[in-house]
Amino acid sequence: MTNHAGVHEKGSFSLQDLMETIKKNSDFAKTGAIGLFVGLVRGENNEGQTVQKLTLEAYEEKANEVLETICADLQKRPGIVEVQIHHLLGEFNVGEDLVYVSVAGSHRPEVFSVLREAVERYKHEAPVFKKEQTVNQKGETQASWVSEKQNSPQ
Repeated sequence: MTNHAGVHEKGSFSLQDLMETIKKNSDFAKTGAIGLFVGLVRGENNEGQTVQKLTLEAYEEKANEVLETICADLQKRPGIVEVQIHHLLGEFNVGEDLVYVSVAGSHRPEVFSVLREAVERYKHEAPVFKKEQTVNQKGETQASWVSEKQNSPQ
């Protein structure tokens, strides 16, 4: 079905697919908690502009490599059974899923800390590019590429 991580065209991978792959892990019996992060398209950016849609692209080969490396690194942590990161690519409307990050582990404290680290790492390390289409107060549509640093609150 899929590896532990990677980029996928919109519609080719779902939250249900993710849950199925987690449960197929040969060490799943050691799992006492699954933490899940689902990134969505917000309807407003940090400048207060209305977001109409996002287009996501990636340097796919490198993105797959980076996401797999993050998962492999974090999976070595004590109590962690499995880490997965799946980023979707294509055109997205407000409210649609963009990314799934899951951490399966023995106990919730380890799961929560690794989940947060996985999210922060993919946002800063993976070559995934976001083009935001917005509407300003005058009703004018504009599109621009944004970085995670520009779009993330400090």
